[in-house]
Amino acid sequence: MPSTFADLGVPARLLPALTAAGIEAPFPIQAATLPDSLAGRDVLGRGRTGSGKTLAFALPVVARLAGRLAGGPRRSGRPLALVLAPTRELATQIAAVIEPLAASASLTVTTVFGGVSQQRQVQALKAGVDILVACPGRLEDLLRQRMLTLDAVEVTVLDEADHMADLGFLPVVTRLLAATPANGQRLLFSATLDNGVDKIVNRFLDRPVTHAVDDATSPVEAMSHAVFEVDGADAKRRVLEALAAGADRRILFVRTKHVAKRLAKQLAEAGVAAVDLQGNLSQAARDRNLAAFSDGSARVLVATDVAARGVHVDDVALVVHVDPPTEHKAYLHRSGRTARAGSSGTVVTLVLPEQRKDVALLLRKAGITVTPETVTADSASVALLVGERAPKVAPPARVAPQQPSRPRRAPQGGAPRARTGAQPQARAGQPQARPGRPAPSGEARRGRPVASRSRRAGR
Repeated sequence: MPSTFADLGVPARLLPALTAAGIEAPFPIQAATLPDSLAGRDVLGRGRTGSGKTLAFALPVVARLAGRLAGGPRRSGRPLALVLAPTRELATQIAAVIEPLAASASLTVTTVFGGVSQQRQVQALKAGVDILVACPGRLEDLLRQRMLTLDAVEVTVLDEADHMADLGFLPVVTRLLAATPANGQRLLFSATLDNGVDKIVNRFLDRPVTHAVDDATSPVEAMSHAVFEVDGADAKRRVLEALAAGADRRILFVRTKHVAKRLAKQLAEAGVAAVDLQGNLSQAARDRNLAAFSDGSARVLVATDVAARGVHVDDVALVVHVDPPTEHKAYLHRSGRTARAGSSGTVVTLVLPEQRKDVALLLRKAGITVTPETVTADSASVALLVGERAPKVAPPARVAPQQPSRPRRAPQGGAPRARTGAQPQARAGQPQARPGRPAPSGEARRGRPVASRSRRAGR
């Protein structure tokens, strides 16, 4: 079996970028797929999260374009390679992996996703881009606006295809793939082929070479699992506060956006360097919090499942399922934030008495065998996972609420303002609220349907 990237056929000009990133030897998914993908074949790669799939498709994409372009002239709005990802966080981190490789070949990379102004993205597309990393929703929006075309794409990658299916993106993905040249190379990476992913494979991949290193339920040898049963909500809170006090990185998964925000705030006020990652945050806030977790200024990330696939941070020692997920695939993807790239890690699930049966079924489906243990915050098992405690940090400063400004006085001699019963006169053409009904929103006034928050967040 080849032991180096050079043995696998990776061009010599890309090797220094790998060395600079501290990447010395290929992971199994890379060793399995690179000979075929570098040769231009369509590839279907199946492997669990954290197995090294990003580099497995980044190398052939850059190698294909570098061999022909070598930094040649670019055409406005006509990318040559397309990588589709289900979430903004994953798109950003894919681009971060590709950029050093692309720079060594004088290629350009840009990202396209929703949640931010499209102005910068449009400017980058107009300037010409070689490799486009995009979320399906925003990319389709830009295509409809004729800001770009996909007719020059030579290689298309679908990353986390099963997660795209879970989010309902497969119809959009189908339309996007149909807009790329039929003779282009396609690389699809997924943990499973359910929920319609197999239809994408059958329609768009031409005699794909399949490499299944492992599947979604493959155990990770360096990952250990624990189930901590607690007597009630108060006992759960104390155990959680103890687990959050360790000195190394840890991710706490909760079920809702509001709980994530509240828990991160409570931990921060208790002196724990914690930030949240959830769907109500703006893209700037997401980037800021994820950067703080990545550089170590925040040790604890409180997250919803938006981070179950989009966070690729090394050296996460502990993942805690504060709220157990409802299905086993979510458990495995959450857990995959630790024990990445050969490192070790621990996964803990906190279980209330009424959750015991559901969690036992969840773990059985996930292929995890573990004996539950009843614990308190003072238990030896908890102390072992806490390890060295981090020094407490100063809680964030509270911002004093602004005092309301005093109302302006009516000009001398002017007509007095009506105090009660008077309604401001509406501008011409502006709809008015009827008694007992809220005023129409800005989106509705402009004649556009109000999109749901969840649909916008995935773009």
